[in-house]
Amino acid sequence: MNPSIIKKVTCHAVSAPVERPFTSSRGWLYKQRGSCIVEIETADGIVGWGECYGPSAVAKAYIETQFGPRIVGRDAFDVEVIWEDLYNRIKDYGGKGMAAAALSGIDIALWDIVGKACGRPIHKLIGGAHRTEVTCYATGLYFIDMDRLIEEAVEEAQGYVEEGFTAVKMKIGLGDPKLDIRRVAAVRDAVGADVRLMVDANHCMTVPQAIRIGRELEKLDIEWFEEPISPEDVDGYVEVTRALDMAVAGGENEMTRWGFRDLVVRKAMDIIQPDVCAAGGISECRKIATLAAAHGVECVPHAWGSVIGVAATLHFLAALPDQPPSFRPVPPMFEFEQCENPFRDLLAKEPIVQQRGKVQIPTGAGLGIEIDRSILDRYRVR
Repeated sequence: MNPSIIKKVTCHAVSAPVERPFTSSRGWLYKQRGSCIVEIETADGIVGWGECYGPSAVAKAYIETQFGPRIVGRDAFDVEVIWEDLYNRIKDYGGKGMAAAALSGIDIALWDIVGKACGRPIHKLIGGAHRTEVTCYATGLYFIDMDRLIEEAVEEAQGYVEEGFTAVKMKIGLGDPKLDIRRVAAVRDAVGADVRLMVDANHCMTVPQAIRIGRELEKLDIEWFEEPISPEDVDGYVEVTRALDMAVAGGENEMTRWGFRDLVVRKAMDIIQPDVCAAGGISECRKIATLAAAHGVECVPHAWGSVIGVAATLHFLAALPDQPPSFRPVPPMFEFEQCENPFRDLLAKEPIVQQRGKVQIPTGAGLGIEIDRSILDRYRVR
């Protein structure tokens, strides 16, 4: 038997409580952190790990009923052949959403297998490393204590800077634009002019609201304005992007090259943010990034998940060219979200950490991480 033949596909749905629940502008109260972890084993015993973004039970159902049985017996090295087959299997029922997230988890696990079989890190298999480390930005500053919204944001941002971060992304969208601006201004004043600062509205604004608050944010030297409006409103994104001088970012809710096509061709935003655990995996994000580069749009991936998603994103970032190439380029940053998450901090036997605002690209075979199965057992959804 071919040793790279896929023998078994297993999904691990995991969930952990959050000690300090937090809220975004959408009003979601995050009380749990969870994920769907994909494990694929080959005939010669190599195990690859992947992750699916979104509700774990839904991704698990897709994989266990549709994708998993279809890839058992296939050659794990046929990564993109398998991708096309699975996408075409499901697209009659909608190729986005959780179907794409489930496919993403499988794709990442297959690349992990190929890397381990070859003894090489994934980034060496997808073109090589343009960089050995990336600047990371801390994502946080959600809404926790509604009586101390400004104070808690300042304290949290200062904490990230003290830890070595040189860039921070904060949430806005409190329903009171003046309070949003006061909160951002207080953070800017606290972290100083040298720290790169981004804001994320989680698509809670109308077009006029986004333009109005965006013009105030420009005065505070904000690097980008993320998800100002609903992801479905491409015309609205074009309008906001044209109206503002600072960069507009979005796309974490979009999937596949076809989903990103209109965003990129119309330059609806300056920065697209595909998530390797949602948009179709490493294979598809490479195509999305190429599409963006051909149209002069930056690609700075979204990342929100376990250490598996962190590692996969780092390999993808390593292989991304500078955008644009220049004498002193500004490489894409890595989103290192800092909210409580045991699957980011504990799932790998050696966690991925930042030092002085930088994260090293993993150099081990495949994803370059070793999974601690006891964490899967501890937090498994029964």
